[in-house]
Amino acid sequence: MGTEPVAPTWAPITVDEAAAVLARFPDAGRMRALRWHSPRPFSAATLVEAEGGTFLLKRHDARVRSAAGLAEEHGFIAHLRAAGLAVPEVMHTDNGTSVVATDAGTYELHRQSPGADLYRDRHSWTPFLSRTHAHAAGVALARLHDAAEGYDAPARRIQPLVTSLTILPAADPLAAAEAYVAARPSLAAYLADLPWRAELSRLFATFGAGLADRLAAQPSLWTHNDWHPSNLLWTNTGKVATVFDFGLANRTCALHDLATAIERTAFQWLRPDWQTADFADASAAQALLAGYATIRPLSDDDRETVASLLPLVHVEFALSEVDYFAGIVAAPADAALAWDGYLIAHADWFGSPAGRAFLDALRAS
Repeated sequence: MGTEPVAPTWAPITVDEAAAVLARFPDAGRMRALRWHSPRPFSAATLVEAEGGTFLLKRHDARVRSAAGLAEEHGFIAHLRAAGLAVPEVMHTDNGTSVVATDAGTYELHRQSPGADLYRDRHSWTPFLSRTHAHAAGVALARLHDAAEGYDAPARRIQPLVTSLTILPAADPLAAAEAYVAARPSLAAYLADLPWRAELSRLFATFGAGLADRLAAQPSLWTHNDWHPSNLLWTNTGKVATVFDFGLANRTCALHDLATAIERTAFQWLRPDWQTADFADASAAQALLAGYATIRPLSDDDRETVASLLPLVHVEFALSEVDYFAGIVAAPADAALAWDGYLIAHADWFGSPAGRAFLDALRAS
């Protein structure tokens, strides 16, 4: 939620724990060593060296990802892999499933994928190191959208920390937001004493004109929804070698995913001075769009939709974060940051002169 190191929410995976889980995956073989623990905040993960190779072992709290919730991600990954996209190989257990569920949590195992993890030690939502990387990421995102065509699984079940697209396409987005909140008791309890309806109504009135009609015209598509450079592995020539981390994947639409990619990569949101600093990089967003358009051409109307969507594209994931912090981990300060500092303040920035200039640059790119 910021740039300062904090203690992990979830305990690191231990050697004995990893060995017991790996024993359920026959293709992994006997464990040899743990090589690295991820600092990411929403789960525990480690690189495991075993007889069958090197693997990423990930443990989720069952309230965050049930076995059924993980299976939704794995189904999409399998479709993309069958379509030729470079995504991780999800390993299967001795009974043919891809998930191990125990009292300690819900586990998944992925074989280590090709490519350099150039952004492993950087914060998740930080910019690309170069315009070359931004362009290559745009190309890779378009290829993912091509590969996703034909995947007909329904939208994911309600669960924390998943992007969705139910509010902005609605004819009455506030009513859709009320339904979203009512379906999540922890979120509803947190917002109960806040003027959240008035705040969302203001944002929808300021930035949402015509957006529902634009989104209603978009083909529904399963998408990645967390497109930033530390979820990509890289070649030595600056291309994307592997796409990973499908934890936020869901049925949205291609332009929503593209706007999310810009929101995650063209701004230094985590800087404590972002509201007063020159923290936005329109040229990085333009490079990403240019790369995307080499595979999936973008019309002027598409670019207008992306620009119109960008101030609000984060709304449902921000609400999902509030739900997680208020309910699963009981961290009211982080819930407040997700609501005030993320959902509200990020949207409001696009109404500033700098924000309007950024959107104009996207429309002109």
